[in-house]
Amino acid sequence: MKKGFLLLLFFILFAGQMDAADKIRVGADKIEKLLPLVNNKNVALVINHTSCQTNGTHLLDALLSEHVNVVKIFAPEHGFRGNADAGERIINGKDSKTGLPLVSLYGKTKKPTAEMLQGVDIVIFDIQDVGARFYTYISTMHYVMEACAENDKPLIVLDRPNPHDYIDGPVLKPAYKSFVGMHPIPILHGLTIGELAQMVNGEGWLSGKAKCNLTVIPVDGWKHGDRYPLPVKPSPNLPNEQAINLYASLCFFEATNVSVGRGTYYPFQVVGYPDSRFGSFTFTPVSLEGFDKNPLQKDKLCYGVDLRDLKFDQGLTLKYLIQFYKKSGLGAKFFKSPKFMNMLAGSDQLQRQILSGMSEEAIRKTWADDLNRYKAKRKKYLLYEDKE
Repeated sequence: MKKGFLLLLFFILFAGQMDAADKIRVGADKIEKLLPLVNNKNVALVINHTSCQTNGTHLLDALLSEHVNVVKIFAPEHGFRGNADAGERIINGKDSKTGLPLVSLYGKTKKPTAEMLQGVDIVIFDIQDVGARFYTYISTMHYVMEACAENDKPLIVLDRPNPHDYIDGPVLKPAYKSFVGMHPIPILHGLTIGELAQMVNGEGWLSGKAKCNLTVIPVDGWKHGDRYPLPVKPSPNLPNEQAINLYASLCFFEATNVSVGRGTYYPFQVVGYPDSRFGSFTFTPVSLEGFDKNPLQKDKLCYGVDLRDLKFDQGLTLKYLIQFYKKSGLGAKFFKSPKFMNMLAGSDQLQRQILSGMSEEAIRKTWADDLNRYKAKRKKYLLYEDKE
């Protein structure tokens, strides 16, 4: 009797989780909302491999099946198919399936030019973000918004849930604006791309405080704080939920010589360096198709920590960065690129705090006032029920 009851309870809970997932409709699913806005217009898409409907159909294919006149594709970092390494230059060309012109927004040109937008009536942006300020898809969105504002092109953002929906980390200072941090927001901003687009517009963050003619088609069946496992990995080195959850915490290592597992099947889930004092767990980065062709510490045995099974239910942690910094004994030389560290952090304060020996708890206290001001600002742009 007891066993039967437990089985029944399990199936009820499982069915409830399935029902909740089934109720989510991302912006790309809501073709009935989109078609009236694009019918009889020349449409450009800013998309990649994540631009899929819940049933797996790519947005481009869905629109072409509805006879929408798509005339151009713009691709962000990692390319249209999402298989380029981080930082790898993306080249212009044609989509092999449709023959449509494919224009890179990651390389020499990060912002669509007036010439690129000639013959385009309206632009659609649909790319899955992961909620971190230095994840460059939102930087691409910023430049697309700016180009649309300058060239009088309406922009439609098809919204998607934030899979790591926290507000945490230092807020970027304007002097440290770069492609890995365009906005004065925390490292984890707690917004969907649609909400962030509204904030960019509303706060006057586009060049010359221009306003983009923006329409956001929101998600149905999701609210802030809801879990949302991504159906497609958003970039080559974020293959699963654990990597996405740890990405904001481990990305600081990209300014050091410490490996975060690029060149393994578990990037952003391990940390290591070719020195046994850094830990007992070992891994060797190699050239790995679909992940990283030329990873840091390639072909070297790295020692460190395995975080694949870590129960991590918070925004970000500085624990591992501080731990490896102390073990290195290198002082300021630990950061092989101090400038890049400051770009990731959004100011030079975090690097100085770590070098001075401050604890994570003490560092976090210095973020508090900025985060409180940001949270108050964020509320103006929310499209979904908030968890706070």
